[in-house]
Amino acid sequence: MSSTRNIHDRRLADAWATLKAHSDAGLPLDPDANRLAFVDPEFLLRRETRGIRFQLELLKPDLEQQAHGIENTIVVFGSARFRDTEASAAMVQAAEAAGDETVIRRARALARNAHYYEKARAFGKIVADYSADKEPRDQLFICTGGGPGIMEGTNRGSHEAGGISVGLSIALPMEEAANPYVTPALSFKFHYFALRKMHFMMRAKALVAFPGGFGTLDELFEVITLVQTRKARQVPIVLFGSDYWKRLINFEVLVEEGVISPGDLDLFQFADDPETAWNLIKTFYRL
Repeated sequence: MSSTRNIHDRRLADAWATLKAHSDAGLPLDPDANRLAFVDPEFLLRRETRGIRFQLELLKPDLEQQAHGIENTIVVFGSARFRDTEASAAMVQAAEAAGDETVIRRARALARNAHYYEKARAFGKIVADYSADKEPRDQLFICTGGGPGIMEGTNRGSHEAGGISVGLSIALPMEEAANPYVTPALSFKFHYFALRKMHFMMRAKALVAFPGGFGTLDELFEVITLVQTRKARQVPIVLFGSDYWKRLINFEVLVEEGVISPGDLDLFQFADDPETAWNLIKTFYRL
């Protein structure tokens, strides 16, 4: 009489179990050509295996977010240089003590913008509070670039409200570690900007862009272009800080010169406080 078997039993050996058994036996990983391909970093970092690395950067964050029930996100961009009110005041004090006028001017400019950090923090809290009593399919989660500044402020607000949030950081020579308010299991590091941007959009139900520099502009116009060309579904795009954005970019000139259509200006809206930004998103989805 044959024994019964579980229909869910794996048909192929588990690779991790094989590697662990190899290690437990005190055997070193085989060098060079005889090493298993997927545990060979030199092989995986070759130019010819770039496509495999693309797939891995796409797959790993996707599977982890699925496992944590992350289906809908609100993506927040903004300057990595802004700090909270207390840290900004300390920065000005240190600059004034040093006496370098250039450093003092820069510190004062950053301190002048500390309110954006605090508003991002308040926005993160609003989103987390909204989702606290919702069914998983109706929850919204904060997703940022995982770094300091506006990103930290938004993750911090969500964390302080008891929520979980996502951080999609990028490996750069001058980049700091992910901010401490990103949920550890949802803190991902990317090598490729393109794959990181794709992950921003894969689950995004809205985008809120706070004042920022080249990186913020790059991410903002990438999203606007995707929506304008219908490569991505329409989502609320909120430019936070109307004075900053209207001084920085004269959007009307684009219409006057015929390079965009008048209706393209309806792809985004402005907000100056966290509640207004949230209400724009609520109205779009009739929450």
